[in-house]
Amino acid sequence: MSLVAIVALVLALGVASRVLADRLQIPSVLFLIVAGIAIGPEVLGVVSRETFGGGLSAMVGVSVAIILFEGGYHLRLEKLRESPTALTRLVTVGAAITWLGTAAAVVVFLETSLEVGLLVGALLIATGPTVVGPILQVVTVRDHVASVLEGEGIINDVTAAILVVAVFEVLVAGNGTPAALVGDFAMRLVIGLAFGAIVAAVVWLLLDRGRSRPCSAPLHARLIVLAGIVVAYAGAETIASETGIAAAAMAGFALGNVDLPYHEDVIDFLDDLSVVVLSFVFVALAALIDFGDIRALGLAGLAVVVAISVVLRPAVIYLSTTNARFTRNERLFLSAVGPRGIIPASVATLFAVELQALGRPQEAQLLAGTVFLIIFATVVLQAGLARQIANYLDVSPMRTILIGGGRVGLSLAERLEQDGENVLLVDHDPDAVETARKRGLSALEGDGTSADVLERAGADGAKTVIATTPDDDVNLLVCQLAKTTFDVEQVASRVNQPDNVDAFESLGVHAIDLSMATAWSLENVLERPSLSAWMNELGRTGDVQEIEVTATDLVGKTIAELNAEIPDGVIVGLLTHRDGATEVPTGDHELRDGDRVTFLGQTEAVDRAVKRFHPHD
Repeated sequence: MSLVAIVALVLALGVASRVLADRLQIPSVLFLIVAGIAIGPEVLGVVSRETFGGGLSAMVGVSVAIILFEGGYHLRLEKLRESPTALTRLVTVGAAITWLGTAAAVVVFLETSLEVGLLVGALLIATGPTVVGPILQVVTVRDHVASVLEGEGIINDVTAAILVVAVFEVLVAGNGTPAALVGDFAMRLVIGLAFGAIVAAVVWLLLDRGRSRPCSAPLHARLIVLAGIVVAYAGAETIASETGIAAAAMAGFALGNVDLPYHEDVIDFLDDLSVVVLSFVFVALAALIDFGDIRALGLAGLAVVVAISVVLRPAVIYLSTTNARFTRNERLFLSAVGPRGIIPASVATLFAVELQALGRPQEAQLLAGTVFLIIFATVVLQAGLARQIANYLDVSPMRTILIGGGRVGLSLAERLEQDGENVLLVDHDPDAVETARKRGLSALEGDGTSADVLERAGADGAKTVIATTPDDDVNLLVCQLAKTTFDVEQVASRVNQPDNVDAFESLGVHAIDLSMATAWSLENVLERPSLSAWMNELGRTGDVQEIEVTATDLVGKTIAELNAEIPDGVIVGLLTHRDGATEVPTGDHELRDGDRVTFLGQTEAVDRAVKRFHPHD
């Protein structure tokens, strides 16, 4: 086949993989790597190392630059503020532990030199947005978890690409002393970041001060951004090798965090462009996997995979995510999902050739085989099963959006967050947003009565929208948008004036009359102090949860039979019939489809009872 036909085939397979992944809700990288293997020398033999000649490294380099620019562009400062301590530890101490721990595993199990071990370890620091991005498209996690995965992917990709060059030049090729390793790494990092920042400033000036006609301005913005990516990558590479991706990532991050003209047009363009280049790069590099190199590793190679995935990754995550905001299951999810991507694959291919040139073919095979084995294993097991892992660990709650960051909204957001909800607080006041973030909450600055702001908040996929501002007109408009524009199933609102309750209820909104709620709370404190104190601790020592009777193993059961199946420490407190009537049930009451059962008891026991009958709640 001609080169043009092969490129067309690769792109077609890439796009088909993306479409199939979207339909099946499986990360696209799994299909991309399978497609690459299918057309590679191990199966059909359509693509080989000689197919692209010497141009493959340049094509991959520019493609990776585009992907990292796009990832950096989406990496907003608000995301980094979600879990700054955890992310900082993950990309510093965590990266160092991964590097040295991987090197130790490679040296011990594969019996190679320390220099090669350190080279492989540097490569496998990177997780990468090329794999994490597709995972987060099909797995919804709370913002602080997503921000850690995204931030780690972007930053550690840059770290890995630069560190591996420094290790090779200083330790493997012997062009310096070990003490020069830190200086070489720092020099390349500074060059890349500085050049990227300069390019970002130039792009911003061209777009902000440009004189394009309104009809052609969005097109010019897209073209200028594309030129900026290529200039950032190529310019930095000209100054020092393997600094281009740092420049591209920095340029994307800088432009994504300023008020860039035609921002939405640029985002749409980058998203489409990254899909194309990601498809090409993954399929092309997967086609170059030499299974002979992988098979030569034997059981020792599997031992390295286990050491990295089962020992090092969990250790790094648990050391980094000590904040109480990360639940046990979220830490397990982060431990189980750390797949490697494009950077290790592309750079391993380059340095395998370099090792061959130094007359070290066995070490070149070991390098390529180990890196591709780790990529293949983590993509198949971690990326391919990410949604199932998230569902099993119950770390994919739908979003709950609160409009209004005052005392009521802030207190409610904290309680819901402690209950494990995926909460986002929206307020137009930057001080309120900053206060929420300081208290460990996800917050977005913007007008909650704007459809654009609600869309940015994720209202189109939200489980619940709650309006908590002191202005009933604002709350009513928020509820109308949530119901009519975004079709949110559950909408609730604080109602400050009792006369306005009917207006909210006519929309199908759960209206909470503030004066009645206050009176009810005061009555409970005075008349039922023990119950009031216990209710205030809901979600901590005690909890109350409802389930709907839909499961076939519930319909027809009596309350006595249900009580026998639920854990100790929880009881059936209330039963709501299909017609809305609520009562304290007797043991012989038979459950019918559509009834609602209220469990009351210890937090963990209630949670187990809910999952016993509604495992995906």
